[in-house]
Amino acid sequence: MIKGKSIICFAGEDWWYHHPHSKNHLMVRFARAGNRVMFVNSISMGLPALDSPDLFGKIKRKLRSYSKLVRRTEEGLLVVTPFVIPFYSSRLIRALNRLMLIWQIKLLMIAFDFTDPILWIAIPTAGDLVGHLGEQLLIYQVSDKYEANQMDHATPREVIALMHRSLRVGADLIYYSGRKLLEDETRSKMKLTAKSKLLEQAVDFEHFASASAPNGANLAAISGPGADVPEDIAGVPAPRLGFFGSMDSWLLDQELIRYVSEKRPDWHWVMLGIKSSRLRIEDLPNVHVLGPKPYGQLPAYARQFNVCVLPWVTDNEWAIYGSAIKVREYMATGKPVVITPLYEFEPLDGILRIARNYDDFIRKVEDSLSSDTEADRLARQQAVRASTWDVRAEEVSKDIEALI
Repeated sequence: MIKGKSIICFAGEDWWYHHPHSKNHLMVRFARAGNRVMFVNSISMGLPALDSPDLFGKIKRKLRSYSKLVRRTEEGLLVVTPFVIPFYSSRLIRALNRLMLIWQIKLLMIAFDFTDPILWIAIPTAGDLVGHLGEQLLIYQVSDKYEANQMDHATPREVIALMHRSLRVGADLIYYSGRKLLEDETRSKMKLTAKSKLLEQAVDFEHFASASAPNGANLAAISGPGADVPEDIAGVPAPRLGFFGSMDSWLLDQELIRYVSEKRPDWHWVMLGIKSSRLRIEDLPNVHVLGPKPYGQLPAYARQFNVCVLPWVTDNEWAIYGSAIKVREYMATGKPVVITPLYEFEPLDGILRIARNYDDFIRKVEDSLSSDTEADRLARQQAVRASTWDVRAEEVSKDIEALI
């Protein structure tokens, strides 16, 4: 593992509120290994449109991040929330943001002894800082089809695409978080395969495997009464379809949830995570939105799920490129997993269950509830057991050492 390096990571999420993403997990491990790590909370790609239901929720959450400003975490990372103006459609505002960010980050570098940093960028809007921080290495992590995300911000896709292309050209190393992202980009006109690599999502295996039943136990019995059952889920009847992660109104297939809820009123949806606006499904009697939970408590909640679900929309260009970390976390729990189709997980169809339409979703959940076995549980866990964040951090460390 690399040691004694300065790493500045411009993340696409905020440390304090989002379900931990790949950047969180990797930077924690680099900090523990003895590197100076600065985690820069999302500088955003712009505010949502004025008519977006998520607008005010996102503003409120960002203001709470600003209140934390600069904090040292227990893992040793420096987490900062620099001030920017989230209007990237304007060249003038982008130029002003560049000056403000350079000034803020350089002051922090001086104050906390960051020299010759490795610059890790995971959001296109941070590309304007390249070449201004004295970096010895530029790593660009591509986690999403950035220019396809027109729901989360109002910045024109061509502006985001231009930033993305510029980073691809300037990067010393490009990591793609999903197979579809890598395959599409390496087939494009800019074939940068020599420095493009797949960095698959991973899992804190032991953390989530703690939700598993003892060997030989009846999986259905796990969700019954017992010790360490979180109070807010204890009163939710079984069977429980469990979800954790961000609940964006444009990403969750709320019509699917409504359809299944009406067809199977005795199934209860348990939704954990942040949301920027009220969901249309919250009025349904068998939908229970319990809010965000600390990462350390997720296995205790997952232990009470009968089936882990990912009900994402399938007609959204951004979503189909997704490689949701939560799917591997679901699998590590050993619980049955039912998801809507994602390219990234098609090779695992049969180990987890992929529902092709609304009625098929019902059939897959019914199959999970009635015929899932201990062998099925072990197969799911075995499929992700070796894909840990420790392994990923070692892979990245070797790549960095080779480039340096």
